[in-house]
Amino acid sequence: MRLHLKAGEKVFINGAVLSFEQKTSVKLLNDASFLLEAYVMQPEAATSPLRQLYFYIQNALIDPKTELDSLERALLMLASIRQALRNAEILEGLEDVEMKVKKKRYFDALRTLKKLFEAEKTILSETADEDTDAVVTPLARAVGEN
Repeated sequence: MRLHLKAGEKVFINGAVLSFEQKTSVKLLNDASFLLEAYVMQPEAATSPLRQLYFYIQNALIDPKTELDSLERALLMLASIRQALRNAEILEGLEDVEMKVKKKRYFDALRTLKKLFEAEKTILSETADEDTDAVVTPLARAVGEN
């Protein structure tokens, strides 16, 4: 596999972080776990259930030392999300993610999750709107409005 990197771009390979001063290509000659910087989610960006799941799988990929712990957390999170949601698109995507994780195809699992972020965002915004309506209406009545 050949990786094409821009100057200063980071790549995580088997737990090591590499950065090159110039634009370069790297050819991986054997199996290696790697993640390009563009796919790395920072902890503060893991603000929703699917993003937290992404973060755990990402950690399994980036750091082989904590792979088992990260995978355990990911599978627990995945089960929790399945119980909480009824959205067919997300549930099908999660089934695909679980299959890929069990086959140790972490990067493919991350790509699948990224595609589900928009659907999750829609669900979360609808839920927030419903919660807002429930709170605002009684308050409006309490101050004398119909």
